[in-house]
Amino acid sequence: MSTRRPTIGVFDSGFGGLTVLKALLELVRDADYLYFGDTARLPYGSKSVETVGRYAVEAAHYLEAHGAQMLVIACNTATALALDRITAAAHVPVVGVVEPGAEAAASATKNKKVVVIGTEATVSSHAYRKALEARGLNAREKACPLLVPLVEEGWVDHAVTEQVAGIYLGEAFGDGFHDADVLVLGCTHYPLLKPLLHRVAPASVTIVDSAESTAGAVATHLQELLPPPSTQQQENRTHPRLKFFATDSVEKFRRLGHRFLGHSTDDVQHVDLKE
Repeated sequence: MSTRRPTIGVFDSGFGGLTVLKALLELVRDADYLYFGDTARLPYGSKSVETVGRYAVEAAHYLEAHGAQMLVIACNTATALALDRITAAAHVPVVGVVEPGAEAAASATKNKKVVVIGTEATVSSHAYRKALEARGLNAREKACPLLVPLVEEGWVDHAVTEQVAGIYLGEAFGDGFHDADVLVLGCTHYPLLKPLLHRVAPASVTIVDSAESTAGAVATHLQELLPPPSTQQQENRTHPRLKFFATDSVEKFRRLGHRFLGHSTDDVQHVDLKE
């Protein structure tokens, strides 16, 4: 990667990865971004490891073909099930969401007890538990399947969502984990629930947002790969250029994109990936 202004491809099975893109836009502004949402084939959680790997590699190749010089797998399921396969197939650096989240949790915890919430597929993969245990931490994973549809419905501060989250976290922090001091958001939809989760989680708990952690990992990678910008380059910085691609549900993408990013995502191109 020789350019001072890289193009970064961000991939998710749907819309949640937009929280990762939002974190990247706040932290790594001296870059341009391609976002690919495989909305025709979501959810990935119900697919086999082989199928998830094939879909993810197709998306990675599409982003590379359109100029991506680094890939961010902003999907916990794809990271958990297929990161090694994507990395082997790609010709550019690849960053997933699990390792940065686990590293941030390891830095934040004081008693080495961590709770992770995510989708059924991510929890069933035990990717976070393995990453946390490799760092000497005790981890409990809790599937929270109702939270994603509530977020996509826009109920991020609704009483029903607060009640549901309270039940999930009550179970997650029970039975020997009442004193866990870190909560990892192991789904890229969950950052939209951070204010609500702060209210229902134990007061002493630090919330680790894997979207922010991943953006930090990308920033570190770029510092290692690229020379520091000159004074003139810093003065001539422009806003990131964004391109959005979706395999289906373009109108829904535009609607939810505004909710996840906080600004318009009207320019969404439909992509047809042949089976």
